Amino acid sequence: MASLLITANSLITSPADGGPTRVLSPGFVRIENGVITEVGEGRPTTAPDLDLRDGVLAPGLVDLQVNGFFGHDMADAGEDGWHTVVRRLPETGVTSFLPTFITAPVDVQAKALRHAMELLPGLPATGAKVLGVHLEGPFLSEKRKGAHNAGFLTDPAPGAIATLLETGLVKLVTLAPERNGAPEAIETLTRHGVLVSVGHSDATAEQVERAADAGARMVTHIFNAQSGINHRDPGVAVQALIDHRLHPGLIADLHHVAPAVCKLVFQAAPGRVVLVTDAAAAAGMPPGTYELGGEPIEMPESGPPLRADGTIAGSGLRLDEAVGNAVRIGIDLVTAVDAATRVPADLIERTDLGRIAPGAAADLVWLGDDLRARTTWINGQKAF
Repeated sequence: MASLLITANSLITSPADGGPTRVLSPGFVRIENGVITEVGEGRPTTAPDLDLRDGVLAPGLVDLQVNGFFGHDMADAGEDGWHTVVRRLPETGVTSFLPTFITAPVDVQAKALRHAMELLPGLPATGAKVLGVHLEGPFLSEKRKGAHNAGFLTDPAPGAIATLLETGLVKLVTLAPERNGAPEAIETLTRHGVLVSVGHSDATAEQVERAADAGARMVTHIFNAQSGINHRDPGVAVQALIDHRLHPGLIADLHHVAPAVCKLVFQAAPGRVVLVTDAAAAAGMPPGTYELGGEPIEMPESGPPLRADGTIAGSGLRLDEAVGNAVRIGIDLVTAVDAATRVPADLIERTDLGRIAPGAAADLVWLGDDLRARTTWINGQKAF
């Protein structure tokens, strides 16, 4: 694989040794065999292969919650659907992601996981990397079900957990910690290297604290489908903001969470916010009818997709758009990019991703001045 030297007027680097993320203006990155070998400030002594005179060179974006995109629902997409999503996500700056399967009977989810395992070896090498699967349900609260099918919700019994762990593909599980057996399930999942996220939950702050004690480290789409901030009855959102062990996922489309509240999340949980899209099959598509979890959703002219009863059903958000939205409401660029790169990558223990640093995978995105992806590289190869 050929080497590649890129210079940029602005380059966001996150040192592998845990140092602070910062902007190099200008900076350069050298790539050999798909891996970053050198990052430097200023301009290199040799002529670059590519000189980016505007915008910013950032790490490839990492999305931990993608239900679907470009007309395909990941839970039931066929081979063509998976290829389309993996091949086209780099258009949005995403270089790695967790396909997300929402609530279904456990045996149906297990079948979907086996199907995904069969498809993974044949996915395009220059497509977005599949880092595992995020199971959002079925261990959720009926009171906070959102767009999930209440008829499939259940307790996280040991047998169900064992069935879902069989493929080894599950990387993240969203569950409600108030369900019977949840603490034991959290411990089991954590022991097997699965990230546990509290979500679709009516739990008290105290119950969420106990979930963190058991190993939970994330909160799924903060403020949506969960108990919130009440000065006498604090819920999931409160613990997500005050517990330094927890990383609040945030859908920054400015519809799921108002701009002022997005700012509150960033200010209350510095260095812990994870930008996610929660994208549904309708994302990247024109207005019309699509599916989420096997049920119809309607993509309007503006705003997120909706169920027939008006319930928000995922989003039509791009992750580069989420970064841009965060910056436009006053979050500094480094913090916004970190929330879509280094923070989620570290959370799922992939320290080779989400950073421009020696030894990391050469997954990069050139964001224009509008913070939309212009060019995306995966393992040093142009993917968009």
